Amino acid sequence: MTASSYFFCGVGGSGMLPLACIVRSGRSEVAGSDRALDAGRLAPKFQFLRAQGIDLFPQDGSGLHAGMTLVTSAAVEATIPDVVRARELGLRHVTRPELLSELLNAAARSVAVGGTSGKSTVTGMIGWILHALGHNPTVMNGAVMKNFVSADTPFASALVGDPDLFVSEVDESDGSIALYRPTVALLNNVSLDHKEMDELRALFSGFLKAADRAVINLDDAESAAIARDLEGAIGYGFEADGAVRGDALVLDAQGSRFTVGVDGTSVEVRLPLPGRHNASNALGALAAVHALGLPIADAAAALGTFSGLRRRLETVGTAAGVTVIDDFAHNPDKIAATLATLTGSAGRLLIFFQPHGYGPLAKMGEELSQTFASGMREGDQLFLSDPVYQGGTVDRSRGSDWLAQAIVAAGGAAEHVPERAAIGARLLDEARAGDRIAILGARDDTLSEFAAELLRNLDAQG
Repeated sequence: MTASSYFFCGVGGSGMLPLACIVRSGRSEVAGSDRALDAGRLAPKFQFLRAQGIDLFPQDGSGLHAGMTLVTSAAVEATIPDVVRARELGLRHVTRPELLSELLNAAARSVAVGGTSGKSTVTGMIGWILHALGHNPTVMNGAVMKNFVSADTPFASALVGDPDLFVSEVDESDGSIALYRPTVALLNNVSLDHKEMDELRALFSGFLKAADRAVINLDDAESAAIARDLEGAIGYGFEADGAVRGDALVLDAQGSRFTVGVDGTSVEVRLPLPGRHNASNALGALAAVHALGLPIADAAAALGTFSGLRRRLETVGTAAGVTVIDDFAHNPDKIAATLATLTGSAGRLLIFFQPHGYGPLAKMGEELSQTFASGMREGDQLFLSDPVYQGGTVDRSRGSDWLAQAIVAAGGAAEHVPERAAIGARLLDEARAGDRIAILGARDDTLSEFAAELLRNLDAQG
C-alpha cells in the first residue's frame, strides 16, 4: 500500500479495528473516532490503537483534514459529523468492505471465507496454519485470535504479515461479498440471517464464481446445492463424498479428533476445541489450505495447537463451582451449535441472551424461538434482555418480550428481563456449584465485561 492518510469513523468496531491496524502497517497514516471512546467506554481497546500509532479524535469531525480518505462501516449514517465534515472537505469516502476488498484483491494469493456461521473461526484456523508453517500471512478477522495475543497485541483480530498472502472473513449482510476476487473462496454454510434465502444463494454463488478456486461445505444442504452449479469446486464434509473427506469423528468436552482424507492420503486431526461445528470448521480450513497447495499432514498438525477465538465458547473462568462462558452466538445456526455443544456435557445451563437488534428479531424471530425451545434441556434457564439498539428508525414492535413468549409457545422456557443488571443479579442468585452461565450475543463489546463481572461477583460471594 502506498503512503496515504485514512480516517476510520467507528475505529473500535470489530471489523474496523483490525483493518485499521493492517492499513497502519503499510506506511499509511491512520486516525479515527468512535462513539464508545466519546462515552469513556472500552478504554483498553483505544489504548491499544494509540500504541499502534493511530491518532484518536472525538466523533465530531475535528479529526478530518484535506487529503484523507474516510472509512466507515456500511451502516454509518450520513448525518454523523465525521461524514458531514468529509463531504465539506470533498474527501474520498469508502466503506470498510470496499477498502478491505482493495487489499485482498491486490494480493498475489488470498483466501476469503464466507458463510452464515463459523467464518471467523475458519479464518483464524487458516491464518494459524499458514503462520505455523512459516508462510507469514496477513489475516483480517472479526474476532480476537488467541494464538496471536501477546502483551503488545491484546486485541489480535489482525495479523500483519505479507500483504501478498491475505486471509479474511467476508460479509454477506450488506451485499459487499460481491466485491471480492480471491484466489480461494470458501463457503461454510448458508442459512437465514441478514437477508432472504434467495438473495443469499445468489450472493454466495457469485462469490464462489469470482474466485480462482471454490471450496464448499457439502454437508450443508444449501451450500451443496450451490456447488452443483459450479465446475471444479473442492467439496468437503463428514457425511458428503467430497475431495476432502472427514471420517471417524469423536467428540468430547475438550475437543475432537477425526481423520481427513485427501488425494488417497489420510491423516489424523486432534482439535482442542469442542463441538461438531468446530470439527467442520477445521475440515473447511484444511480444504482451503489444500487448495493453496499446502501439505495436508503439516496443516493437520498445526490445528492441534490452535487456541480458538475470543467469545467463541470461551471459558471466562470458574468461581464457587460455577463456570462462566462467553459466546458470540446470535443467529439460529450459531445458537444451535452452541447449545448442542454445551448440552453435551453435564451441568445445568443458565443462559443470558441479548438479541443483536430489532431487525434480526423481525427477520428470524421464529427460527430463534424454535432453536432455543429445541436446544435447551429441562431445568436449563434462559433470560432475555432487551435487544441491542443503536438508534435510528428501525421497527421496534417485536422485542425480547415477544421472543420469550414465542419460545414458551414452542415448548421451551424463557423469561424477559429488560435490564442486564437485573439479569446479572438473578444469575448470581440462581447459580449453584456445577452450573454453567453462558453469555450469548453479538454487536456489543460490553458483553465480555458483563461475563467478567459475573465471575468476579461469583468469586466474591463464595
